[in-house]
Amino acid sequence: MDPIADKKVGKIVADNFRTAKVFTELGIDFCCKGGVKLSEACEMRGLNTEKVIEELLQVFQTGDSTNYLGMGMGELVDYILKIHHKYVEDTIPALKFYLEKINRVHGERHPELEEIKTLFFDAADALTVHMKKEEFILFPYIKAMEESLKSDFHLSAPHFGHIDNPILLMEEEHDTEGERFRRISTLSNKYTPPADACQTYRVAFAMLEEFENDLHTHIHLENNILFPVAQQVFEKITH
Repeated sequence: MDPIADKKVGKIVADNFRTAKVFTELGIDFCCKGGVKLSEACEMRGLNTEKVIEELLQVFQTGDSTNYLGMGMGELVDYILKIHHKYVEDTIPALKFYLEKINRVHGERHPELEEIKTLFFDAADALTVHMKKEEFILFPYIKAMEESLKSDFHLSAPHFGHIDNPILLMEEEHDTEGERFRRISTLSNKYTPPADACQTYRVAFAMLEEFENDLHTHIHLENNILFPVAQQVFEKITH
């Protein structure tokens, strides 16, 4: 059996906080019962240890050496959807759960948790709507422009007029979320858990920090790579 089976659940999460989402989905308590070995935790929950290890190994295999500048517009759109939009959608439920929990348990001693929770919940709602606007309005038109160039067919004018209109709106919303996370970072002392923080508290702050880092990359790909190219192509096909 894989050596990880003998590691304590709490230690696995401490070494890689991203594993917390796997444990939460499987109903394994990594906080109060973090001293239990993974194999024992799986046995208590009636889970196949090998399958759980497979899920954990997928989490461990992270890294990004992607050549964004070498991508076409459609390829970059698909990458953003697959990596960053999916990350946001997958992470929001677990992070909401953790923030609710630590605010309930630790909020009296750490009143800043209430504002952090509120800010993240607002960000989650705004980002969900924001991404749908990209997925159903802007991104399909960007991909259609690329296809128009390849196939040399006339693309009808979009209902939103000039492409600058949705792009400027997306950039404004990006700025709003960037500012919101700067506030969260300040309130959390740059995601530094206090001395009395439990494992869930530490995981929540680590996930918040990762969420902000992912958001920075996400926004960079759109604002600085995808959108400028889309604007250039729009000018080319409309003149």
